[in-house]
Amino acid sequence: MDISASTVWWLLAGVAVAAELTTGTFYLLMVALGLAAGALAAHAGLAASIQLVAASVIGGGATVLWHWKRSRMPQDRPVPENRDVNLDIGERVQVPAWEPDGTARVAYRGSTWSARLQPGAAAAPGLHRVAAVEGNWLVLAPASN
Repeated sequence: MDISASTVWWLLAGVAVAAELTTGTFYLLMVALGLAAGALAAHAGLAASIQLVAASVIGGGATVLWHWKRSRMPQDRPVPENRDVNLDIGERVQVPAWEPDGTARVAYRGSTWSARLQPGAAAAPGLHRVAAVEGNWLVLAPASN
């Protein structure tokens, strides 16, 4: 059986897409675009060297552009402080009193939680907001109304 160059390019593109689906690495889709460009160059009857150049330029260029676009996007907050990851962030709790070591026990979501004060915040009883969740500790900051 004789396999054409375009078939090889399409198979490689399919392998790259399958690998992306299993790993979640979006960059592999950019490589697959380059491989598809090589397949289209093969369909056009261009020489193997031109096919390689097309695949390299399109795949490499798409990868570089995607990396550049991602680097310009705002960075996510760290996981302990990210409300997209932990819906407790930003919720309000009432602190009856702070211990001398900067910890407190607060009622939250039907249970008693251990809490500590966010660094730099004043230890005063009253309404606080959850600034972060570190393990089973709530990190609290004074709530600004």
